[in-house]
Amino acid sequence: MKEVIVMVQGMMCEGCETRIQNALKVQKEVQEVKADHTTGKVVVTLQEDLDEKIIREKIENLGFEVKEIK
Repeated sequence: MKEVIVMVQGMMCEGCETRIQNALKVQKEVQEVKADHTTGKVVVTLQEDLDEKIIREKIENLGFEVKEIK
């Protein structure tokens, strides 16, 4: 398993967290997603490798800005 940390700007509430979590969970490679609007951090646990571009695209398509992916 691999853990990817995404720093996101624009999450304001738990609803924002849920939107991001739901958008990423549909990817078969994703095992778990934990988003925290207070820190702007989204932790994605992967079962298989997933191109970071896909993670960035899914989040940005919701209207948030991805600042960094580690």
